[in-house]
Amino acid sequence: MKKFDIPTYYRSPLIGAIKESRKIQDPRKRDFNPTLLQVGDVTFVLPRHFGFCYGVENAIEVSYKAITENPGKPLYLLSEMIHNPAVNDDLQRLGIRFIMNTEGEQLIPWETIQAGDVVITPAFGTTVEIAKMLQDKGVETATYNTTCPFVEKVWKRSSEIGQSGYTIIIHGKYKHEETRATFSHSQVDAPSVIVRDMTEANALTAYIRGEKSQAEFEVEFKGKFSQHFDIAKDLARIGVVNQTTMLATETQEIADFLKGIITSHFDDTSCFIDTRDTLCYATNDNQSATLAALQHGADLALVVGGYNSSNTSQIVTILGQGMPSYFICDESELLSKEQIRHFDYPSHSLLSTKEWMPEGPFKLVLTSGASCPDVVLEAVMRKVLQLRGIEENQLAEATSHFG
Repeated sequence: MKKFDIPTYYRSPLIGAIKESRKIQDPRKRDFNPTLLQVGDVTFVLPRHFGFCYGVENAIEVSYKAITENPGKPLYLLSEMIHNPAVNDDLQRLGIRFIMNTEGEQLIPWETIQAGDVVITPAFGTTVEIAKMLQDKGVETATYNTTCPFVEKVWKRSSEIGQSGYTIIIHGKYKHEETRATFSHSQVDAPSVIVRDMTEANALTAYIRGEKSQAEFEVEFKGKFSQHFDIAKDLARIGVVNQTTMLATETQEIADFLKGIITSHFDDTSCFIDTRDTLCYATNDNQSATLAALQHGADLALVVGGYNSSNTSQIVTILGQGMPSYFICDESELLSKEQIRHFDYPSHSLLSTKEWMPEGPFKLVLTSGASCPDVVLEAVMRKVLQLRGIEENQLAEATSHFG
């Protein structure tokens, strides 16, 4: 695996040593059991995989390279580099300006962007339309294009199955940057429609079976289908691809469900094309490791990441099946032993919960999303110990054998 040159202040020697130890013990990543770290009366349950993935580290490396190589030039990012406030705040501090927010709303007018300006494409990629507009302006975007290769893999696979005569069903959040980009690319070669979850996948079946009309489809899926989408023709042969940060199990569930519906309705197995190769390896690894931590068991979980991070919200969902799970952005949300401030992703609101920390010895799953620096996770660990009244030297002793 490539080693990326990212600012050292994002790395944690402590967390890095634990990860490196696991990598040496299990180079083929076959053991998804968590690492247990007991410090005083707190046992941290650290999943096998968490934190920065390949695509995120690549994006950070390229962004800081753009800053170093272009002193004095206007520097822009199409939107947030990744969904983490610490990283995005640092980039803005160093002079990068965001053209759009995460939902595609304009922050800087396109007229401001001129030929010769530096425009960085974030890890989520961008739409065909925006890429062409920048090209027409004479803005060179290839040098600092940080689109994750696993996102590009989804685009490539979508193109292949579209050219084979299949419609693309995209499992994703239709306002998310990556989903907007994938939708834009997929509709170049195929009719495309976005479904958010099993509820929307189930709603689509009424149109596959011809039980509901084109007019009803256009109302129910408004803003989520490509131009000139014809339900009679375009829902006869389908394949499912994903926004890479969604629950991999949910993508597969949707694909299996729609495959059963369409092949049964048309009595033809060729109506559905297998696309499970579009699932991101990092998402799979992180979610599998989270499931293993859930099965190991704990008293509660802290999941650290940006509040607009889709992949982090999925980790919270998984752990919430078996224990109280709190989605926090950093250690500042741990207000005291008695009170925690945390984010409720479904309602997009901050909540405050009392008596979150058990009185006696307890097990705590501590993990983070793919865009969260390890140094933030370490800060959360230290804050837990501080609130617990556990001395720093006990953490050093507990982690000394990790090198």
